[in-house]
Amino acid sequence: MMKRSSIPVATGLYVNYLLFGMFNIMLASHMSFLTEHLHTDQAGISLLVSAMGFGRLFTLYISGVLSDRYGRKPFIVAAGLLMAVFLVGIPLSPTFEMAMVLAVLAGVANSFLDSGTYPALIEAFPQSSGSATVLVRGFISIGAAFLPLMIIFFMNHDIFYGFSFFIPALIFALNAIYLFRMKFPDMRVQPAKGQSGGTSVSSAKQTGNLKANDPSKPRFWQEGVCLILLGFTGPTLLYIVQLWLPTFGQQFIGMTESESLRLLVYYNMGSLVSVFLLVIILRKWVKPVHIILIYPCISLLAFGALLLFKSGAAAIICASVIGFSISGVLQLTLTVMSEFFSQRKGQITGFIYTATSLSYTLIPVFTGFLLKHSQISSVFMLAIIVNALGISLAVFVNFRYSAVFPAKRELSPQIVLDTK
Repeated sequence: MMKRSSIPVATGLYVNYLLFGMFNIMLASHMSFLTEHLHTDQAGISLLVSAMGFGRLFTLYISGVLSDRYGRKPFIVAAGLLMAVFLVGIPLSPTFEMAMVLAVLAGVANSFLDSGTYPALIEAFPQSSGSATVLVRGFISIGAAFLPLMIIFFMNHDIFYGFSFFIPALIFALNAIYLFRMKFPDMRVQPAKGQSGGTSVSSAKQTGNLKANDPSKPRFWQEGVCLILLGFTGPTLLYIVQLWLPTFGQQFIGMTESESLRLLVYYNMGSLVSVFLLVIILRKWVKPVHIILIYPCISLLAFGALLLFKSGAAAIICASVIGFSISGVLQLTLTVMSEFFSQRKGQITGFIYTATSLSYTLIPVFTGFLLKHSQISSVFMLAIIVNALGISLAVFVNFRYSAVFPAKRELSPQIVLDTK
């Protein structure tokens, strides 16, 4: 049961992530406007996205530590205000260098938002923390689906593109003021039993008392490393699609700018459907470890079809399927990692999020370099290669899972879905 007294705070937190869904694809959705305004090219916009990843990478750990020490509210409020500054500043930025500074600040804001919001939701709803946090992914998808529609409306009515930055910025700032006035839940509250993870390995396995060659003992340098690498491959696919799907629609398929932006709408609709489906099927029918293999297989087929069938209708279908099959893979990877190494949840979460942040930092630069020296199809060929690597890693993890957890269980662990 959700506590009624926590609903006002949760409302503000979910509004932040609805806006973050817009924020996350803002630069990619305004690629043509920003290249002209900032006197750069598509590789330059990719560099801005990497700067955001850089800011997040180097503040993620420290913001989490400080959030535990000083509370959730200061970081969530600061995140909202910093994101508002970024959104106002980018369309008004006089130089590319100024935009880079703003992008780094946006990455800092991202780390503040994550390190404050997820613990706050768990503390607000300790009896249903899994359900409370899974909704974050849904709100991100709603925001990301709405932004292209707003941009298309402004384009059709010859309204300055900056208003699609200014409106979310205003709501971010107002929501920060609203949350500043709210009373946040007690940080000492712990999630109810069964909310934070899955069935653990026996205590002998957890403490490492088994022999090193025992196949039923979790091995960090095998499945642990594979799961960390999945923390890189999953976000890589997500960022390639969010950053380059509209460009792919224009340059490879021949869509107009407004038509290509609608691909992001279909992509996020697929993602939203996936979130709610996962909440249902993971409770009774399917385990997270199986989804991290099944979903990449589906996305591999969709990426292949996207390149093979050069038509608008095929692109719409493929974008929806890719959104469906990418959504939640990172979060389920975290869940599986917590099952293997249930006594080191904080440490292994740090490992996976570091891999994720590296992806957010490196992939936009690398794909921008590819596009500068090749065609947009090369970027999506990279996605296919990364996707195939993810499948190979997931196959090995599933093999090890069957050795470490041979007994059949009735209930899969609840999941905690995240954005990146």
